[in-house]
Amino acid sequence: MSKVCFLTGKRFMTGNNVSHANNKTKRKFDVNLRSVTLNSDTLGEKYKVKIAASTMRTLNKVGGLDRFLLDSDNSKLSHDALKLKTKISKKLRPIK
Repeated sequence: MSKVCFLTGKRFMTGNNVSHANNKTKRKFDVNLRSVTLNSDTLGEKYKVKIAASTMRTLNKVGGLDRFLLDSDNSKLSHDALKLKTKISKKLRPIK
């Protein structure tokens, strides 16, 4: 599995190693990923995914996976998270 956050799509950042002599060489800053199991209360399913530690803090602050996805802007979510968001919103939509 690649080093990408499942929910936000965060990837590595690039920068420079700077030596004492001010020589610069390219380097990569990896994202802090953690394997977690997230529960969707609406769908009643569990998802084992890799998410960034910062995303995990946001999930705890907002109040869970469902609320995080529904409150987030679509442009800030990954492709897989958008699929999950549409599943949840269809389930919550009242039947007419």
